Amino acid sequence: MSAWFVYVVRCRDGSLYTGVARDVDARVATHNQGRGARYTRGRGPVALVHVERKQSQGSALRREAAIKALPRKAKLALTVEAALA
Repeated sequence: MSAWFVYVVRCRDGSLYTGVARDVDARVATHNQGRGARYTRGRGPVALVHVERKQSQGSALRREAAIKALPRKAKLALTVEAALA
């Protein structure tokens, strides 16, 4: 069973986008080519700021929803924790 990842990218305008993927590097590259999610198309380039590994697509999607529900300050705290780890 392949792992899934939840990731957060910072867009050029400073906004944060959260998504799920099996290959995060390829997905970020897709966002930067302007072919990713509609939200990131006009906001590139994006920079990866946080990644979490999950065992299934379902758990990744649940975590994605939980991150998206967080206030911006809490999402920024995730990026700081990732930088300190």
